[in-house]
Parts: sequence; structure tokens; C-alpha cells
Amino acid sequence: MVQDVKQEIKRERRAALSAACEAAGGVAMLAQRIGKTPAHVSTWKQRGMIPAEMALPIERASGVSRHVLRPDLYPLEEVSA
Repeated sequence: MVQDVKQEIKRERRAALSAACEAAGGVAMLAQRIGKTPAHVSTWKQRGMIPAEMALPIERASGVSRHVLRPDLYPLEEVSA
């Protein structure tokens, strides 16, 4: 059960990062906009984990919300507060 939850979280984060890549014009373009290499972004996609410090730069570069990229750090409740 716990493993299923962890896998679902990884799937959601991969999907969020994929959306960010698409919005930015691809992996290479997103990487360039956030000052990282395409390999960094690809590794994050594979692991299903975006480093905490990259959520805001990715949001700025792609328009994909920090709440979608890292809901553990930026829960939606924060928006309504």
C-alpha cells in the first residue's frame, strides 16, 4: 500500500515535470532557462523528484505551478490562506 502511494507520487511529479518541459519548449529549453543541464532535468524526471530549490525556477520558466511540481512543499491550502 505504501509502495503504491510512493509510485503514484512519482508518476504525478513526472507528469508535472513533463508538462513544465512541454510548456518551456522541451527539456533542453527548460534546462537552459533554469541554469541546469538537460541531464539534470532528465534525471529528475526519471526519479520522479524535483529538488526543492528548483520548484520556483521551474515555475517561472514554464508557468507550471509550484503546487503541482512540489505539493509536499507548496500545498494548495497555502493558496487560500
